[in-house]
Amino acid sequence: MSQATVPPQATAVTMTHRQILEALSGLLLGLFVAILSSTVISNALPRIITELHGGQSAYTWVVTSALLATTATTPIWGKLADLTSKKTLVQLALGIYVLGSVLAGLAQGTGELIACRVLQGVGAGGLTALAQVIMATMIAPRERGRYSGYLGAVMAVGTIGGPLIGGVIVDTSWLGWRWCFYVGVPFAIVALIVLQKTLHLPVVKRKAEIDWWGATLITAAVSLLLIWVSLAGDQFAWASGQTAAMVIGALLLGALAIRVETRAAEPMIPPRLFRNRTITLAVVASIAVGVGMFGASIFLGQYFQISRGQSPTMSGLMTLPMILGLLVASTVIGRVITKTGLWKRYLVIGSALLTIGFALMGTLRADTNFALLSVYMLVIGVGLGMTMQNLVLAVQNTVGPHELGAASSVVAFFRSLGGAIGVSALGAVLAHKVKDYTADGLTQLGIPASSSGSGGALPDVHTLPGPLRAVVEAAYGHGAGDIFLAAAPFALIALIAVVFIKEVPLRQHNGDPVSDEVERESTLAAGAGAPVIRTGEQR
Repeated sequence: MSQATVPPQATAVTMTHRQILEALSGLLLGLFVAILSSTVISNALPRIITELHGGQSAYTWVVTSALLATTATTPIWGKLADLTSKKTLVQLALGIYVLGSVLAGLAQGTGELIACRVLQGVGAGGLTALAQVIMATMIAPRERGRYSGYLGAVMAVGTIGGPLIGGVIVDTSWLGWRWCFYVGVPFAIVALIVLQKTLHLPVVKRKAEIDWWGATLITAAVSLLLIWVSLAGDQFAWASGQTAAMVIGALLLGALAIRVETRAAEPMIPPRLFRNRTITLAVVASIAVGVGMFGASIFLGQYFQISRGQSPTMSGLMTLPMILGLLVASTVIGRVITKTGLWKRYLVIGSALLTIGFALMGTLRADTNFALLSVYMLVIGVGLGMTMQNLVLAVQNTVGPHELGAASSVVAFFRSLGGAIGVSALGAVLAHKVKDYTADGLTQLGIPASSSGSGGALPDVHTLPGPLRAVVEAAYGHGAGDIFLAAAPFALIALIAVVFIKEVPLRQHNGDPVSDEVERESTLAAGAGAPVIRTGEQR
């Protein structure tokens, strides 16, 4: 199918199973690149920050800056996907990612690294948002669960491979941590070539204005909120004049953004979408899942390396139970949803498992039995595999093809927002808790707290004397347990939200939604053995 200019309503396409797989090959490779950009540094980050002489705040912001950029640009990518060539946009996102990666590898300080991570985040935001949008354009909702499993598998492989690749790179003396940023470049270039050859979609062109004011105000409000969360309790007190100024400023910017969005002809985040109960509740759940997923899991590498003294490579291997749980759950449940057309039960079960998993991880300490820890991580992985992609799927099932970009990007936006807030907030909690636990431990040894010698930087436990090393390991272990415990209520919020979502069986076509009664009758007919034609499937 060649590219052509078509009316806005004709954004759905019909493709065979083979054509879909060919087109998805480059798309999934691009998604792998986006995931790799965040996971490849997870186990390498303690070494990176140590060599660049950064502290816990820098550790947090190297992650948060990319998440913030992803969050702020996701609605823009989604809106552009509804207005212009999706293929051109995904290739542009890959180009931006390559540029950011190369510059990040050349960074000489934490400030430069954080700035380059912002550029990486812009590209990664486009890749993650557009992967969902393009897949939704090609595949009917009923069949999308099957292919969503492929997305989940790629996410799992990227999450498994990233930390392992990063760990091996850091542990290999003739490579060094800078190759953690270069390693994704060849994958991105291959993805560009494959997409050029295999991805052919109709191009939507219509007169419209990009809501730059709305995008700017949303970014400013989120940025100010994240800066406050990451600095409060460290640079200034939670109850202080700086806190009041930042919180009030963020609220005012947010209110102004809402006002602009309600009046804009083409808003970045269309307010009308929130009149839909499913979208609103899915957004609430996505925020909560994002807080737990990014905010808690990003510190696992730090826990394994500081509390348990493991190498970056071993840190990656020790997270395998969580990743395998995500891989199996997303793949298996995706196929089950395609077969039945029903999805709510899996969202409920997944959110419940997340809540249980985070609560169990709240018992984490430096000497926690690894067998128990593996079970806890497995529970979290299965929970994530059952919720992440299916929240997007539930939203896409409620909108027409001309709004797929905006609706999909709204879920991705708020999930990334939750993740960015989670990383900042839980990072601040971890820094505060570690400081207190370290001081308590040193006091019990009769040593002044200043003798730890860290000066706010991440410690290299292998260079510390025995008694001091035990104190630091215990402090980081206890602090890691505290942040997982703090993430558990957010998973509970996600569970409550998905319980109240009204389940509508997945549509068997890729056009505009029809009434619930027609969909219900279609599902009942399929269950009774009546023939059902599924768009895009090759027998």
